[in-house]
Amino acid sequence: MALFEIKNLTFSYPETQTPALKDISLSIEQGDFVVICGKSGCGKSTLLRHFKTVLTPYGKREGEILFEGERLEQVSMRTQAGQIGYVLQNPDNQLVTDKVWHELAFGVENLGFDQQTIRLRVAEMASFFGIQNWFHRNVETLSGGQKQLLNLASVMAMQPKVLVLDEPTSQLDPIAASDFLATIRKINLDLGITIILIEHRLEEVFPMADKVLVLEDGKKIFYDSPRMVGKALADNDLFLAMPTAVQVYNAAGQIGECPLTVCEGRNWLETHYSPAPFPEPQAQKKKPAEVIVEAKEIWFRYEKDGRDVVKDLSMQVRKGELYCLLGGNGTGKSTTLSLLSGIRKPYRGRILLGGKDIRRIGDRERYDHFLGVLPQNPQTLFVGNTVEEDLREMLTDCSAQEKKRRRAVMDQVIDDTEIRHLLHMHPYDLSGGEQQRAALAKVLLLEPQILLLDEPTKGRDGFYKYKLAGIFRTLTQRGITIVMVSHDIEFCASYADTCAMFFDGGIVTAQDARAFFTGNCFYTTVANRMARNMFPGAVTVKDVIESCRQNRRQA
Repeated sequence: MALFEIKNLTFSYPETQTPALKDISLSIEQGDFVVICGKSGCGKSTLLRHFKTVLTPYGKREGEILFEGERLEQVSMRTQAGQIGYVLQNPDNQLVTDKVWHELAFGVENLGFDQQTIRLRVAEMASFFGIQNWFHRNVETLSGGQKQLLNLASVMAMQPKVLVLDEPTSQLDPIAASDFLATIRKINLDLGITIILIEHRLEEVFPMADKVLVLEDGKKIFYDSPRMVGKALADNDLFLAMPTAVQVYNAAGQIGECPLTVCEGRNWLETHYSPAPFPEPQAQKKKPAEVIVEAKEIWFRYEKDGRDVVKDLSMQVRKGELYCLLGGNGTGKSTTLSLLSGIRKPYRGRILLGGKDIRRIGDRERYDHFLGVLPQNPQTLFVGNTVEEDLREMLTDCSAQEKKRRRAVMDQVIDDTEIRHLLHMHPYDLSGGEQQRAALAKVLLLEPQILLLDEPTKGRDGFYKYKLAGIFRTLTQRGITIVMVSHDIEFCASYADTCAMFFDGGIVTAQDARAFFTGNCFYTTVANRMARNMFPGAVTVKDVIESCRQNRRQA
């Protein structure tokens, strides 16, 4: 008997003409590891919320969902709470207590277990997840990775049969995300817990999966093994979201068996291709551009007697450049962005924007066609009841002629960010990726000369990242400067002009993107790790594909 069985599920949100889910049928067996993927807004999160009655969105539904053969709505709330574990995208949205050990005990207490059982469950989870060293800490002092691990441990303390996870690593840096996903896999293999997971980081979760469900416009287009789905998506836009090994395999003509991991990809390359150095790109002489963003020996701390978060930071960003700050969580990247925007002020050092000290630039001058800021949480920018209302807010307080010009700009921005079909929706009803696009559109309406972006690719599919890169390219060609904090190594390697490694409050190194990633071991692309023995110097998927086409072994 299947653990979950979905029969002809169709769902529409109120006052919408197009269903969010369309006639979906599938079954999930006990112990399966199922990955759900698709473009932003395709219905992934909507489908996931139907796996637990208390989270089911309001709207019109047809079809049915069975849990262990029983209609889900007839399964008691207590049974659902204990047996269907759910981990949200944002770890802060799921934490409800002040102390780590309180959080571990919360769910088990609410299920009505006795104190001895609660203590045993809490001790077991703390040991399994390595939480002993921060067992008594305040929740607010934890890093993003620790918070998400705590959420997972708290859910596991209730001993669920299935874990449902909605992009659980979207707030984490690459290393913390890898650790978290490895823990999920261990739970699946060692405990037999069924995993149902939405994740845009397909490099790691794709090989873990038993089945991959692909959604497009609310419809199921594939539900099969990873290798079969990888091959089938060769001619689909979602090809861009596939793991590097799958992309290279498809672009090279699908020779042999489809590889999924770096190791399989490396062996596949050695079997079918001859080693050759990747040609050094010809250096293009660029006209020296003026420095438009500059930090000089910046120091900052949140509390007077607290530790320094930013330490002796100096950096220069030139006009028309896409400059990416990379590094682990808690190193000071987002704080630096808030300093460059003027939201926070350093206690030592100077920040120059366009050659002018930021302290001498008033708020009106700073944000009027000069500086645009996209925070990590896009919801902080939303004030209207619909996306269109939010965007039209930017048309107020200007002349009729200026309003007409800005309407034309707004139409262009709406098309660039692909949000026209979302204009009638409330911003809080959008998926994470859709909220990012709507927020970016609002910032672009300021027509800034400098864009400061905190994790703009977070929660986005590979296809939209490609479109976003096109938007960035257009902006930089117009002379607009982009400073971007990101954990998205693949995106930065493919599209950045300069990449800087942030560590312990400062920049360790800043280099041309290709030089930066060629020499790294962990902070480099999957393509570079997979092909460095065969094609030294290849950094991006495009580089590896090009080398494959030129160096195939003769039969």
